[in-house]
Amino acid sequence: MVLGGAGTIGSATVKEIFKRNPKKLHVVDINENNLAELVRDIRSSLGYIDGEFKTFSLDIGSDIFDKFIKESEGYDYVLNFSALKHVRSEKDKYTLMRMVEVNILNTIKTIQQAINKKTKKYFCVSTDKASNPVNMMGSSKRIMELFLMKYSKEINISTARFANVAFSDGSLLYSWILRIQKKQPIVAPKGIKRYFITQEESGVLCLLSTLLGENKELFFPKLSPEKDLLELTELALRFVKYQGYEPYICETEEEARRLAPILPKKGKWAVYFSEADTTGEKDYEEFFTEDEEVILDRFKDIGIVKLDLPFREDKLDYFTTQIAKLRKSGWGKEDIVNLFKYLLPNFIHKETGKYLDEKM
Repeated sequence: MVLGGAGTIGSATVKEIFKRNPKKLHVVDINENNLAELVRDIRSSLGYIDGEFKTFSLDIGSDIFDKFIKESEGYDYVLNFSALKHVRSEKDKYTLMRMVEVNILNTIKTIQQAINKKTKKYFCVSTDKASNPVNMMGSSKRIMELFLMKYSKEINISTARFANVAFSDGSLLYSWILRIQKKQPIVAPKGIKRYFITQEESGVLCLLSTLLGENKELFFPKLSPEKDLLELTELALRFVKYQGYEPYICETEEEARRLAPILPKKGKWAVYFSEADTTGEKDYEEFFTEDEEVILDRFKDIGIVKLDLPFREDKLDYFTTQIAKLRKSGWGKEDIVNLFKYLLPNFIHKETGKYLDEKM
């Protein structure tokens, strides 16, 4: 069973599983349009398998999903890709609480359900932003990893951290395609570098972690800071040139908006480079911290972190209890930030008072 299986990474992994002719493959996602496209994509490229392939448009946080699991025969492998992955999701206290629900609470719930159904392996995707997190999204995934440690005593668990998946749904690079279609400016933040992997690479990495990863192992792609770390402003210029236009760098958002419909007629495209001054923006990416045990010689292109994160079960229980109380009585953003710091004492929240929704 693949949860959140209609998103970019989930669907890439579903296709890798489908290629290997499983006896049963069920895909669950809240987005019915993406599920429909996943089926069309698979039927148009891979065709059919001998086993059972079904999709279900369900919210895994709902009681309907609980009923679905209860009445199911169970699964050998459960893969969880459902996540709120945007740094911008911490802009208000309501979306932030939903991030806690999706990234942490739903993970706890689906692990418990997998244990009850005697699942062999539970895979849950993490993020590079969980290494030394500076934003709430990254720290929510770090807390999720702590809960993975707790439940690894009852079920085999593996995970993966990786770079940005190029042109994935909702990503900056994907937004550039839409900006071209809508004749709008191409925007990128200054001084921000990122790693990128393809959609197929993300699916293969997650499948390998699921099938070959030992308990508490985290897979990551071997990427070089010197060769593979790319500056977003340089990528923006390359993208515009690839589209057949000469980049015209604008000084302000207003200039970029004004010139956007005019410049294409002259073979140029409006480009604006913004300051990286929003909350939670991390200058660079890293897949592991200095105090984590890393294995680099098992695979040629994949590294492994032996996750052995220290945790106290009473603190994890306190966290979930307090979150439940806040959801009943009301909460502010600071309440959630303080609970995150309670579990992650070294977490330094990079709060600037400005969010991505306040920029182009």
